[in-house]
Amino acid sequence: MNHQTVNAGPRLDRLPISRFHWKILGLISGGALLDAFDIYLAGGVLAATVKQGFSTLQSGAAFISATFFGMLIGSALAGYVGDRFGRRYSYQANLAVFGVASLLACFAPNIQTLIVLRFVMGLGLGAELVVAAGTLCEFVPPAYRGRWISLMGLIINSGLLFATSIGYVVIPNLGWRWMFAIAGGGALLIWVLRKRMPESPRWLESVGRSAEAEATLAAIEAEVEQQSGPLPAVPAAQPVMALNVPLSVLFSRPVIGRTLVAALTCVAINMSVYGFVAWLPTFFVKEGLTVVQSLGFTTLMAFGAPGGALVGYFLGDRIGRKKGLIVFSLATIVLGFIYPQMRDPLAISVVGFVLVTSIYTVVTLGLYGYIPELFPTAYRLRGTGFAGVCGRAASMSTPYLAVYLFQRFGLTGVLSMVIGVLGLLIVGLLALRVETNQQSLEDISAPELDIAPAGMGRAS
Repeated sequence: MNHQTVNAGPRLDRLPISRFHWKILGLISGGALLDAFDIYLAGGVLAATVKQGFSTLQSGAAFISATFFGMLIGSALAGYVGDRFGRRYSYQANLAVFGVASLLACFAPNIQTLIVLRFVMGLGLGAELVVAAGTLCEFVPPAYRGRWISLMGLIINSGLLFATSIGYVVIPNLGWRWMFAIAGGGALLIWVLRKRMPESPRWLESVGRSAEAEATLAAIEAEVEQQSGPLPAVPAAQPVMALNVPLSVLFSRPVIGRTLVAALTCVAINMSVYGFVAWLPTFFVKEGLTVVQSLGFTTLMAFGAPGGALVGYFLGDRIGRKKGLIVFSLATIVLGFIYPQMRDPLAISVVGFVLVTSIYTVVTLGLYGYIPELFPTAYRLRGTGFAGVCGRAASMSTPYLAVYLFQRFGLTGVLSMVIGVLGLLIVGLLALRVETNQQSLEDISAPELDIAPAGMGRAS
């Protein structure tokens, strides 16, 4: 069969939302939620290991560093593996890596072994988000993509609440090892369920595996037709060249603007979350609040994470990802100026909640939507992975910068860092002038991006 006749993009985009799409969302988001749970369980686990004498504060810091270093490498590997061997292969490999490493961590005889296993977990954790966002957008029709990436964001952003509440019950009663058992067991359960999930037909077509793409599409169409009745007519075929492109395509002239804006989006998000939100309890205590008051404010503000995903759900398809990123980056900047002036506890809580909600709206629209939408299918995960590597590098260095700025300039210094990087992001988005809202992935990337790879070698 000629690979130009599969027409995967338009055929997927015309499908009505059905049980098939909910199943895909559940399987992708389930893995991503466990990923977030595994990242956030660190706080409770480290506190328990220090109390038991299993670890020290220094080895705890090494545990955190190993997590982020593993995630940085995992983000890079996921892009290569996902574009080379397929979305399905990549997300199954990620889950297996962090699932098995988590189960082994239950039996770690010492903190050194636990740190090594945490690095291995990090490889899978860093890869999961890259593949999750890139894969979901390849299945969901353009009219709903903003809402669906926000639903995934809502599930992922609930990981902190999930990890904290489970840790609250499990760690005192069963011990910290059980947290890894829950993460590992859950990952392997999702791994088994995901075996029935189809490969992305868009990816199959992009690498010239036309017969598989056709068979997969036919099965999806039959399933949706059974659930939703007769399907709309198939739009005219769009020729898709099977491209075999090197990583250097990300830095070629038509593409480099998108690569830089994707990286800047990831860096701005990580600096906002790890440079500000994660440090709030500490900053509050330093500003003179009691630990109980500090944690109370922070808990109230933690609801801003799912809150941001809900804002994305209601606005993502209405105002679009690019405009949404600009609006909520501006909102964060304005609130960032106001926030340090607050003295009344109620005002601190309310403005803090709205500020965190704004930051997480940027997280939802940027990390789960705009970044993977910017790149063509042939190198979508490598583009997303490169942005992820830049973001992870920022999340590793930002805490040191945040502490330095807080010591020198107080909360205003930390907020100035966040405001500065969000200002840069706004400039980048205005300069790029690419909106992804309500458009097929093929239209967003065509025609200029396909010119670059075409000359670099094609797969037959």
